[in-house]
Amino acid sequence: MSGKSGSGKGKTPGAAKKGGGSLRSLGGTRPMNVRLKTARKRTPSSQRWLERQLNDPYVVAAKQSGYRSRAAFKLTEIDDKYHFLKPGMRVIDLGAAPGGWSQVAAERVKAADGRGQVVAIDYLAFDSIPGVEIIQLDFMDDSAPDKLKSLLRDGRADVVLSDMAAPTTGHARTDHIRIMGLAEAAIAFAVEVLEPGGAFLCKVFQGGTERELLDLLKKSFAIVRHIKPPASRADSVELYVLATGFK
Repeated sequence: MSGKSGSGKGKTPGAAKKGGGSLRSLGGTRPMNVRLKTARKRTPSSQRWLERQLNDPYVVAAKQSGYRSRAAFKLTEIDDKYHFLKPGMRVIDLGAAPGGWSQVAAERVKAADGRGQVVAIDYLAFDSIPGVEIIQLDFMDDSAPDKLKSLLRDGRADVVLSDMAAPTTGHARTDHIRIMGLAEAAIAFAVEVLEPGGAFLCKVFQGGTERELLDLLKKSFAIVRHIKPPASRADSVELYVLATGFK
């Protein structure tokens, strides 16, 4: 399986404008009602996806703020509530492409100013981001953990982020097993690299094994939460698990 971001593949050059952490802060972006004429070569599913993108206020807001994906708002909403990204921290972003989470992390830890550090990895190539060191490599490659640690100051991290998702098969059970496997690999890495008191944020899917994942995290972290940020679509089965206070 390949660890890749589930936040889309679009690329928007440039860094995001600071202070764009919510729709409210972006001038009250309103949802539109765009309907497309069905193209001859477009399937019904791709038609629905494209219309949803065009009518999604988070997609519009991401373009306005300079973020590379709407997923950036998921991280800003979670961090606005729980405050685990602070200036000077070292952050690893697993499955980073196209870079939305890395942009937010770099802003909040002041990586471009040299105070904090963000190291991002994905098997997909994506444009550079100020203050972010990028590795183009599958996180599931055996060499990935050591390469990530070699770039970190003192070889340790304060926060590990994972928005990884395996390519979907269309079979719900198989897709769930795949993403939970990525989550477990991310947890194992986080436990290896985090400093005491560190935090771990990871995407998971609802499907019956979230409790097992929570039990695993509770062995190593003081507080573990399931979170569904407003930017996560209501009809999506994705959840985020936030573990803080690494022991």
